[in-house]
Amino acid sequence: MKKLLIVSLLASASAMALAKLPPPSDEAKAKAAEAAAKAAWAGKVDAYQLCKSQDKVAASYYLSAKAAGKETKPATALPPCADPGAFSYAPPIVAKPIEAAGAHSPAATAISPPSSKTPAAAIAPAKKP
Repeated sequence: MKKLLIVSLLASASAMALAKLPPPSDEAKAKAAEAAAKAAWAGKVDAYQLCKSQDKVAASYYLSAKAAGKETKPATALPPCADPGAFSYAPPIVAKPIEAAGAHSPAATAISPPSSKTPAAAIAPAKKP
């Protein structure tokens, strides 16, 4: 009896876990996009700060090695540290679908079906030479 109870509880828990959530609203999508952009910018800032600290440590090492009279190899040429600047987010402009833009057929032509039972030969008879 206990095994049956445990199995049924696990089955109901897995069914609840697989329940479909409603799609996020446009506002939630915009907030998620902004959060992703801010996280990417924060990663760039972290990389910039790391680059600057590595440059500082390397300069200190070369200075102390030179003062101690040690021979050092020249530094490897690396690209300069790129400052990402201040965070700014401009939401992407979403183009309206064609239907929402008003580019579809007028309502008068949408009332009747697009085809009829009349043969094409009767609608546009062949021209006689």
